[in-house]
Parts: sequence; C-alpha cells; structure tokens
Amino acid sequence: GVQKMSKSLGNYVGITDAPDEMFGKLMSVSDELMWRYMELLSAESMATIGLWKKACQDGANPRDYKVKFAQEMIARFHDRPSADRALENFEARFKQGLVPEDLIEVALDTPNEGYPIANLLKDLTLTASTSESIRMIKQGGVKIDGEKVEDGKISLVSGAAGVIQVGKRKFAKFRLK
Repeated sequence: GVQKMSKSLGNYVGITDAPDEMFGKLMSVSDELMWRYMELLSAESMATIGLWKKACQDGANPRDYKVKFAQEMIARFHDRPSADRALENFEARFKQGLVPEDLIEVALDTPNEGYPIANLLKDLTLTASTSESIRMIKQGGVKIDGEKVEDGKISLVSGAAGVIQVGKRKFAKFRLK
C-alpha cells in the first residue's frame, strides 16, 4: 500500500524474515513508496536510483526495479542463492499461480459440530482474528485448493484436508481429524 512501513500496521519488512516473505513484502510496496525505500536502504548510488526513477517515468516497468531492490535486500540479509530462489518462488507463485511446495501439513482436532472456516483461518495463523477471517472471505481473498470460499459461515468436517490460501502470500496445508 501507500501507508508508511510499521510493525503496528503489519506491513514492515523484518531483517530476520524468511527470504520468500521478505521478497513478497518488498514487491507489495507501492510504486511511489518504493523510491523512498531504495533511497534509504539500497547500496546503489542516488544517481543510479535517479536513473531508474527516470526510466520508469519514461515508461519502464517499476516491477523490474522492485525485483532488483528485493534481491539486493535478501542477498544482504541472507545470501545471493536465497535471493535467486525467492525470485523464482515469487514468479512461480504469482505469475503461474503455484502453491509453495514446502508447506508442512497441520493436523487439527475437529469439534463435533465441525470446524468453522473463520476459526480455522485464525488457528492456522493465516489471520489475526475471526473478524479478519470473515473480512477476508467477504473480500474474496480466501481459497481452499484453489476454489474461492464464498460463505464465511461454513464449517469443515473431520477428514477435510487441503491447502488454504489467504490473500496472495499466506498458505497453509491442513488436515482435520
């Protein structure tokens, strides 16, 4: 977005964030704020950043410069191979719509009346609260196995399993027992 980066807003990029998470967060910075981030954090000269900004004003895609910046940050706080993998994973996930391969399945006990979807999202730490879960469902931002969840009041039964996605970057593999 266009808001400043802050931990209280939940849009900060931590230096200990995993490479894929760091890459995704940096790519989601708005085009207008991206330049300020680069000026403050990049080891590139102000002249180089100025040339990049001018290129974008002349029609170049800002995404290309975000990628350079994100890779620079990941290489700085992790290493170059991690930066390269983060780019590959980002492109696979967002250009090709692929689910991350390294998801660990979480098994949860199902209450007798079923597992309400809003609670499942919260318990899988994909959302901070059931209220946020319901908002995300209403906004069309929740999918199970690639299918959009339309009803925020559904409950899943024991034996249900799959990959659940919230927004573009949050995934969890679950199995209800």
